[in-house]
Amino acid sequence: MTGADARSAERSAKAPLLELRHVSKAFPGVRALDDVSLEIRGGEVHMLLGENGAGKSSLIKVLCGAYRPDGGEFLHLGQHLAIASPADARRLGIAVIFQEFSLVPFLDLAQNIFLGREPRHRGSPLVDRGRMHREAAGILASLGLDYDTHALAVDLGVAQQQMVEIAKALSQQARILVMDEPTAALSDRETDALFKVIRQLRASGVAIVYISHRLNEVFELGDRITVLRDGRRVAGMAVADATPEQLIGLMVGRAVGTVYARRHFATPGEPALEVRGLRTATGVDGVDLTVRRGEIVGLSGLVGAGRTEVARAVFGADPIAGGEVRVFGTRVDGGPERIAARGVALIPENRKHEGLALKRSTQDNLLAASLWKLFPRGGYRARRAVDRARELIARLRITPAEPRRHARVLSGGNQQKVVIGKWLAAGCSLYIFDEPTRGIDVGAKSEIFALIEELVTQGAAVLLISSELAEIVHVCDRAYVMRGGRVRGELARSELSEEAILRLAMHGT
Repeated sequence: MTGADARSAERSAKAPLLELRHVSKAFPGVRALDDVSLEIRGGEVHMLLGENGAGKSSLIKVLCGAYRPDGGEFLHLGQHLAIASPADARRLGIAVIFQEFSLVPFLDLAQNIFLGREPRHRGSPLVDRGRMHREAAGILASLGLDYDTHALAVDLGVAQQQMVEIAKALSQQARILVMDEPTAALSDRETDALFKVIRQLRASGVAIVYISHRLNEVFELGDRITVLRDGRRVAGMAVADATPEQLIGLMVGRAVGTVYARRHFATPGEPALEVRGLRTATGVDGVDLTVRRGEIVGLSGLVGAGRTEVARAVFGADPIAGGEVRVFGTRVDGGPERIAARGVALIPENRKHEGLALKRSTQDNLLAASLWKLFPRGGYRARRAVDRARELIARLRITPAEPRRHARVLSGGNQQKVVIGKWLAAGCSLYIFDEPTRGIDVGAKSEIFALIEELVTQGAAVLLISSELAEIVHVCDRAYVMRGGRVRGELARSELSEEAILRLAMHGT
């Protein structure tokens, strides 16, 4: 090796694996990225933080070739290159695990993991299905999972689908792995398994870009941090030099508590929801619970405990096999339309698939449940519809504040606000929130909890499902804890603690 070659090799060793310099990207009316730079180094976890709408998703899409930047440059080991398409990104070893799933519902797990890269029989164009299933099982086993690789993706729960997405990315032997809120729907056991894999990948030299709104994950896994706000890079630092309060201030530009705390507690009123002996084919087995006006009642438990199944049964989305549901003293049955007519709202866990019409406008989504109320005589008035939508947008601080913007292009936090706004417009009195802060930044969390408190202060009743135990402890008047499809205990406000919830959720005592 010549002296020049040695110096070149030394520079490459010191250079970031991939570097983005002064990247910008604009859409009509929105500057998504404004002069953003990012260094990605092998063998470290780089935390990417920011509120919803800060530019994180746009930066990821530029990184993986889904968006072409309007300006800026890319360097790979110090050498200039272009990432103009997803194929360019794959050749560089970039794999992205998006927060929203990309699995094909009616393909099995092995087919999803190796989609487009199916192993072939030697000398034949035919897919070697036996090898594909063996290798898929091996990748899942490395995550501590024993899923049946012949199972269809459509039959998996949210947490299981997320783990398959991770297995799919790992199967590509990526050198740069981007993870967008990978633990948002995972249980503690699955999260521990994922963290173990991340540490193994980091030790092997893989570069990991990790997006999370959970600050404990930042300090447990991260090596370096980049903070985005309003499309700009506002800070970069080592994790060892950061504090939670500092990061929150950088993300939101104002002081926001890491956990929203209730300000007002009142004496609950009449029962709004009474569930007795509820059983369903989805695994709910004899659930009893009550929610009264003016209170927030938590429904806690580990992933798979049956919380979402209770919510869906109460709302009429899943049939009831036994027991009864009473809303404001009246027994109810039937589908979601009949239940909603009783003043019941469900803000579902999967907002994109169950809460929004993504190809419709923000205005259409906001007014979907209240057209009958806005136009009782049946005559649609465009001006009145726009005015009402703008009122809701302003109240919920939805951005961009444009009623005709398609729901699919909004950030996750703003999409969640639209789902909530839809039911606010309908004037509901009983709200079921299923993981309302999943994938939501700390600023939006504070806004959503302030809105929930406002609802109960005005006399509404709220059933809150959350995997974030701190949310249950700090927000709820009391909580039920589920395990195995049953309620294992009820905790009064004075008894609420993360330890008490986990004790019931894990042991039932």
